[in-house]
Order: sequence, then structure tokens, then C-alpha cells
Amino acid sequence: MSNLKVNGKNYELLHDGRLANTDDWNKAVAKALAEKDGIELTDNHWEIINLMRDFYDQFNISPIRKLLLKSIREKLGEKKAGRDYLHSLFPGDVLIQCSKFAGLPVPMLDVEMDDETRQTRKRPARTYVDPGMAPHFVGKFDLDGAVYQVTDRGNLVDSSQWSEKIAVHMARREGIELTSEHWEVINYLRKFYFEYGVTPMVRLLMKYMKEQLGPDKSSEQYLYKLFPGGPSRQGSRVGGLPEPQGCID
Repeated sequence: MSNLKVNGKNYELLHDGRLANTDDWNKAVAKALAEKDGIELTDNHWEIINLMRDFYDQFNISPIRKLLLKSIREKLGEKKAGRDYLHSLFPGDVLIQCSKFAGLPVPMLDVEMDDETRQTRKRPARTYVDPGMAPHFVGKFDLDGAVYQVTDRGNLVDSSQWSEKIAVHMARREGIELTSEHWEVINYLRKFYFEYGVTPMVRLLMKYMKEQLGPDKSSEQYLYKLFPGGPSRQGSRVGGLPEPQGCID
């Protein structure tokens, strides 16, 4: 731990130079953090910083790279989502350096982190899940003579083992008979995962489903009727995907 002094006040920093308390952030702190990296913030920097903070305020998670670039394209135009442009603003990487200046946690997608960040990042503590009490499979389950390993949250350990037959079996374990409406959500979850590399938490799911499928099929009422255990949590289990990051459904 170290400290950053701004306007006579000390702010605690983590080992990687980020704010220990995200609530401490303000524009003066952002400017000081950038100056430590040899960067003087301009209006162009602030466009990206504000966009990243808006994303975090809306979804309670820092945007992964592909979603950040998607947001930049939509709100600021294709040119400002270009690699060279962003590198000129954030030579230490837009994802890692900008999130630091914005006072936000490291984006959660492991493949986008350097080894040191991945190894030292504190993961949330897990509580014991009793397989006999859980509404989903825990540890493992058998199907047609094969054994499938699952996490304590019921997600397949090896996503490549997933099949529609496994989805039906996992859904029935949770009291759900899959219909075409369920499959529409499952297929969207899987499409999102393989395009962006992360399982969407529920607010992200609703936002992007609304863009493609309309408000009726992306509403909270509709999605929770299909997946009462949470459209992202339960949907990811049935869809053979990793647990959604930042999920609170």
C-alpha cells in the first residue's frame, strides 16, 4: 500500500497504483493519478474516462475491452475507438490505465490482464454450498454414463462439454422445462459470451437483448418468469457458460 496526496489529503493506493477506495475518486485525484504516469489529462482523455465511469455506474462492473470499444464507437464514433488513437491517450493500455485514472477496479476478464494482476487480484470469498440443499447440481452430475464436473454455483467446469441435452438435464434439475422462449435467451447468452468473452450480468443482458430482441423480450418481468433463479446466473448454468461476473441477480 502507498498514499497519494492531493490538496492536502492522503488517498490510499493499492500495489498497482489504483485507489483502494473507489468512493475517494474525484477529478483532482484522477489528474494526480495521471500525472504519476506522466500524462496530462485533456478533454479527449476525459471523454473516455467519463464513458468508463458511466458504464460502471450503470452496470456495477468495469467494462471489458470489447464492450468498452463498443461503447466508444456508439457514443464517440469509430475513429475514437481506433487502437492508435486510444494508445496516444493511454500508452499504458486504455483498459488498464484509463480504469485506474477513473478510480475503478481492474476489468474482470482474466485474458485481458497481465500475469501479475491476475495472480494478485483478490477474489470474492466463497461460502460452502450443500449439494443436497442447492437447487442446482453441485460438484458433479451423471448423464448417460458420463460424469460432468460443475462449480459450487452449478456452472460447468469445462464449457466445451455443453450440449443441448445437457442443458435440458440441468434445467430439469432446477425445475424448468425448456421452451423456445428459454432457448432464445440461452442462445443469446451464448452468442454474447463467444463474441465478448464474458457472461453478461443481468443488467448487461437486458440492455443488449433490448437492442436486438426488443423491450418485451428483455424486460425484467419476462426474463425472471423464464429463469426465476436469475436470467444470468441460472441462464449461464443451463447455457454451459461460466458464472457471470459482477452479477447481482
